[in-house]
Amino acid sequence: MAVFVKVAEAGSFAAAAAALGLSQQMVGKHVAALEARLSARLINRTTRRQSLTELGRAYCEQCRIVLAEAAAADALAEDIAAEPRGRLRVNAPVTFGSARLAPVVVRYAARHPAVEVDLVLSDRKVDLIEEGFEAVIRIGTLQDSSLIARPLAPYRLVVAAAPAYLARRGEPEHPRDLAGHDCIVFIGSSEARSRTWIFTQGDEQAAVPVAGRLRMNDSRAILWAVEAGSGIMMGPEELLAPLMADGRLRRLLPDWQAPSWPMHILTAPDRRPTAKLKRFVEMVMAEFPRRG
Repeated sequence: MAVFVKVAEAGSFAAAAAALGLSQQMVGKHVAALEARLSARLINRTTRRQSLTELGRAYCEQCRIVLAEAAAADALAEDIAAEPRGRLRVNAPVTFGSARLAPVVVRYAARHPAVEVDLVLSDRKVDLIEEGFEAVIRIGTLQDSSLIARPLAPYRLVVAAAPAYLARRGEPEHPRDLAGHDCIVFIGSSEARSRTWIFTQGDEQAAVPVAGRLRMNDSRAILWAVEAGSGIMMGPEELLAPLMADGRLRRLLPDWQAPSWPMHILTAPDRRPTAKLKRFVEMVMAEFPRRG
């Protein structure tokens, strides 16, 4: 098939033989063997010129597809056996990246010593192609794009405060009680969303305007203030979970669901991704699997 396609592309047996490093007679034998197996003529030959038959044109297109699939299968086998190497550029939101993705990157780098990893954290929506990233973690609803999006576990929020604050101000029993508390507001891209905390319980929804004297644009800074007893925060469950487990923070309103957003790892469409990228995507998906 490969010889036949080369003959079709080169326009003659002689040109195909030169391109493939074969004799003209050997090229002719390959094509003749293919025609004998098919019991049909693929190329019309005259002393002056040669041309594909109608069947030859259609068969040539199918051969190209088969050869491309075979090359992709060979490349996959090579990648599986290959040692990941080179530089891998990854982008992620600041809070998720520092709290949860950075440890994964460290383990990945330890497992693949021939790879150098650039982890760039930013809450700005980067352009994966133009800015040279190979993988991007994105939180929120995706817009239509040509990128490959693989779903991860949702990014869930919870509400928590320090025992010292609750001893001083009391514990809210309903979301509307938050209006009377010091809530530390995250200054993000959506001011309205930051100042209105939304909860659901079954079919009931509560949208509560919150306020406080402290407003910050970094979840870790807010977390420090909350640990110090300065107020109540709504933050990522994975960031707060260790502090709630050891009693430094207490989860509030456990019967109410705070928002959760879809999370994906994005890569460029590529028939043959590099070994370094494939291993990284596999590791991230195993670390943050989407259930159901």
